[in-house]
Amino acid sequence: MSDHLGIADFLVPVDKAVLSQDQGYKEGQIGHHIQAYEQAMPELDEAQLVVVGCPDHRGAGIEQHQAGGPDAIRRQFYALFYWHADLLLADVGNIRTGASLSDTYAALRTVVSALIAEGKTVIILGGSHDLTTAQYQAYVHRRQLIEATLVDALIDLDTDAVLPADQFLMEMLTGTPNFIRHYNHIGFQSYCVNPQLLETLDKLRFDCYRVGNVKEAPDEMEPVIRNSHLFSFDLSSMANAYSPASTISPNGFTGEEACTLFRYAGMSPTVNTVGVYGYDPRADRQELSAKQIAQMLWYLLDGRSRGRREAALQEKDSFNEYYMAFAEVETIFLQSKKTGRWWMQLPNKQFIACSYKDYLLASSNEIPERWLRAQERG
Repeated sequence: MSDHLGIADFLVPVDKAVLSQDQGYKEGQIGHHIQAYEQAMPELDEAQLVVVGCPDHRGAGIEQHQAGGPDAIRRQFYALFYWHADLLLADVGNIRTGASLSDTYAALRTVVSALIAEGKTVIILGGSHDLTTAQYQAYVHRRQLIEATLVDALIDLDTDAVLPADQFLMEMLTGTPNFIRHYNHIGFQSYCVNPQLLETLDKLRFDCYRVGNVKEAPDEMEPVIRNSHLFSFDLSSMANAYSPASTISPNGFTGEEACTLFRYAGMSPTVNTVGVYGYDPRADRQELSAKQIAQMLWYLLDGRSRGRREAALQEKDSFNEYYMAFAEVETIFLQSKKTGRWWMQLPNKQFIACSYKDYLLASSNEIPERWLRAQERG
């Protein structure tokens, strides 16, 4: 079967043990329906979501032979039931590990860039969190300005760090040329983050959300993720009790909260790369973290299936319109009749994603912070 995208040289097939009939995938399970790279590259013309593994952990100082993470996740993901027949899935196998970490970055960047150029949403099963660099470079390669959202207990901007996994955000946010229009950080844990770092990010008009605030109002993260293109999730953002392979902190997101964030990513009309990083199978117990990630991916599909039913903003009959003024500013709020999501209009007449809370604030003649931040960024 021809590889018209020219990516096969960078990939190795999915392990036969994962695809084996001995696994006993039933007709209703994902493993029975997904088109996977076994002996030949699958046809990708009709696929909307494409899975690619990249088990390189060298950026976190972990020996390269720890390469079983993506396949452990696949085993659990393939065993889940396939509820979203409107979505066609493919799996192109794993990135060939490069002689150097930069070689792996280059291979992952090439594969992801080729896939998003074909209109695919790419699901990356990492590897250490610094592989987000290659995920971002896929957009740089296309010279596409993006909004990026990372979910992580830490903010990987330690300029004194030796390991790429601890400081990769420096290049991503400050390198030139730069294609980050806006950056969101979800789920940082205050005791793990230098407050001066947060002040710096705030001066750059980037938005950071503490894990406790997200837990109190998780629905406020839906507009944040809705505007994004790149979504990157580090397993360290989860509490160890919900993900045994999460070894950063006993605190963090629950399994349900992580699934909710992935559902929001799926609902976004612009998110087209989703990376899950930091899964080391050696730290897992009974593959519970692999099962957790698999269920997060299931909710990504659920969100994508629902988001595909959303109407375009130009279809006025599909939205409730609310005209109002706050602080002497006239604006319009739109609420989707199909999904219940909200948008608000800026003075430049552009609509941005918002929440019901923003609408309530404006109704009380208060300026929503989301509106102010968007104005500050211009």
